[in-house]
Amino acid sequence: MAIQSTSTPLYEKISLKNNAKRAVEIFILFLLVSLLAYRLVHLEDHGLEWQVALACESWFTFVWILVISTKWNPVSYKTYPHRILKRVSELPPVDMFVTTADPQLEPPIITVNTVLSLMAIDYPAHKLACYVSDDGCSPLTFYSLMEAAKFAKLWVPFCKKYNIQLRAPFRYFAGDSTTSSGEDCSLEFQQARDTMKDEYEKLRRKIEDASLGSVPSNVTGEFVAFSNTERKNHPTIIKIMLENKGGHPDELPHLIYISREKRPKHPHHYKAGAMNVLTRVSGLVTNAPLMLNVDCDMYANNPQIVYHALCLLLGTKYERDCAFVQCPQYFYDGAKDDPFGNQLVVLFEYLGRGIVGIQGPVYGGTGCFHRRKVIYGSWAKDMKTEKKSLTSNGELTMVESLKGFGSSKQFINSVAHALQGNSDNPKDLWSSLEAAYQVANCTYEYNTDWGKEVGWMYGSTTEDVLTGLAIHSKGWRSLYCSPDPPAFLGCAPSGGPASMTQQKRWATGLLEVLMSKRSPIYGTLFMHLHFRQCLAYLWIVIWALRSIPEFLYALLPAYCIMTNSHFLPKGKEPAIIIPATIFVIYNLYCLYEYLAVGLSIRAWWNNQRMQRMTSTCAWSFGVLSVGLKLLGLSETVFEVTKKDQSTSSDSTNAELGRFTFDESPVFVPGTTLLLVHLIALFTMSLGLRPQASGSSGSGLGEVICTVWVVMYFWPFFRGLFGRGKYGIPSTTIMKGAILATFFAYLFRFTPTGW
Repeated sequence: MAIQSTSTPLYEKISLKNNAKRAVEIFILFLLVSLLAYRLVHLEDHGLEWQVALACESWFTFVWILVISTKWNPVSYKTYPHRILKRVSELPPVDMFVTTADPQLEPPIITVNTVLSLMAIDYPAHKLACYVSDDGCSPLTFYSLMEAAKFAKLWVPFCKKYNIQLRAPFRYFAGDSTTSSGEDCSLEFQQARDTMKDEYEKLRRKIEDASLGSVPSNVTGEFVAFSNTERKNHPTIIKIMLENKGGHPDELPHLIYISREKRPKHPHHYKAGAMNVLTRVSGLVTNAPLMLNVDCDMYANNPQIVYHALCLLLGTKYERDCAFVQCPQYFYDGAKDDPFGNQLVVLFEYLGRGIVGIQGPVYGGTGCFHRRKVIYGSWAKDMKTEKKSLTSNGELTMVESLKGFGSSKQFINSVAHALQGNSDNPKDLWSSLEAAYQVANCTYEYNTDWGKEVGWMYGSTTEDVLTGLAIHSKGWRSLYCSPDPPAFLGCAPSGGPASMTQQKRWATGLLEVLMSKRSPIYGTLFMHLHFRQCLAYLWIVIWALRSIPEFLYALLPAYCIMTNSHFLPKGKEPAIIIPATIFVIYNLYCLYEYLAVGLSIRAWWNNQRMQRMTSTCAWSFGVLSVGLKLLGLSETVFEVTKKDQSTSSDSTNAELGRFTFDESPVFVPGTTLLLVHLIALFTMSLGLRPQASGSSGSGLGEVICTVWVVMYFWPFFRGLFGRGKYGIPSTTIMKGAILATFFAYLFRFTPTGW
């Protein structure tokens, strides 16, 4: 990979600073500090409710400081992929990783479409290798990929011949029968398209039939390795499904299936463990200097994405300025107005681009291009000088630094080549299979640095954030790639249970990061993590902790109504202007962010509502999970989010947007909170509150806050009377009612002013 010198840049960095927006953020901070000052001055004149409000608002002020710091310098990158071939004499190989873990929650047809879209991207085929990690050891997934490999021989040439832009078949054929912009309009194309659609329907039906029954007997011979296997107890299975033997750029990329060995008594470290096996096996088979990893549901939406990423990876003056290139997560066919608040458009647009302007975006676990040498543990300072050693910390000798990679001599040789910047991968893929089986063994990582200093980091269910943090702590920077059209598109969780499961896993894993030895605070104090990057990471990893003050603050209005006390300044006090102004300006500020990116007022409200429900429900269970882990009572579990490929339509959009429930205890906190506020309103309407002393009783402010909380939890209110999946299960209502009664009893017998 030789880079020719030229003054023409491969990318342009664009500042997105908005001084008016900054001024509003600072003004909100000023109001928050003013409110804290007012509470401190009058602390002795009030009771428990005032103290709780002070503690919660202090936390909210801290979080707002983190938000301001993160958003302060937003930037974007404009890439020029057409300049790559003028700058680079030889394009670097790229290994592409696709991970799947459960054929029930992640249907194989989704994985198949992602694989087909990657194999059809615009890049020389002999420079690409697609590795599929099947952590469920599913013969159904393997069969689906076998059939997909046959279809790829038709699909990939079709896409490249006619310059098809949507290269995931299910998305391409779900569109209008007319051709898209830039496609051929000839009769030949129409016939080819119809033929391809028929072939894809055959593929889809085969996979669907196989999922309902058994795999066809005519391919039984290929399934010998799957005999007598269990999902968590099986040997390594590696199958080369497609091989570009001649190294021809116009043929198909390599396609390799991997199911790593699993045994009941050996830890497998979930997705991080699967990624490390993919890294080792690919290091032996193709050893590309660049690696792309995507989730099974994130198909390649922009066929030029590798060239866009190369603009950033090769366009920096120093390698240390770009350890990895992260693409934002966008989603297809999301329900109108984002009813579950998981499309993350505003998050990526403002906080995401803000982090880009510091030390670079956080690694998001999918849609990310990595330098192999960085995953192998290289430090950024090693890139400042000539490559004098193959080190993981800039000090060890070659022999010492490679001990942590394991006992495979063949793999260690490939590591040495990768760290030196070479990629002399073997011409014959089959020659590396024996060594590949060795490095995929479940005991291979014992007494090595895998998961600690090398590869994807262990110790958190959000291995992506932990791994990215470890990279940034070594002094590396990262860059953000957001081309038009978007690089990758995935399916966002739909319904309440899937959304809450995903948020619970994120909150649990992020809190594990905060509590680990690799926390951002440690990275700043003792390593090379920039201070403001530390603040940005802190905003992310404290998601679970935010559930505690948010839950308490949401309880305050109900508490004040039932005890006839107040936590807000009285209406006749001038200080009431402070919380009222914060409420109005903050909500208008958030609404502006949604409108500015083209979203609706309804989408803003849905996201505000879901943020409250998520923080009090899913994030609170993140705290519980990590707490039990720290006490040694249980271990955290990686819960796979259910994937759904079905597309929405206008006629069913209303049903798709309705909140759903299941028996999970994650819905108990939200049900409890709603019932407490309903009890408070009922108590007030019947005049059952105790007599207030003087003018210290609850006022209009507390009533408005209580009604506002009920509006936030309106899906739960509907769930109290709903049926089926749209209704809260009776056991959950029972648990919520018991807890709500306990809170109401506790509130009534709490001395006023305590």
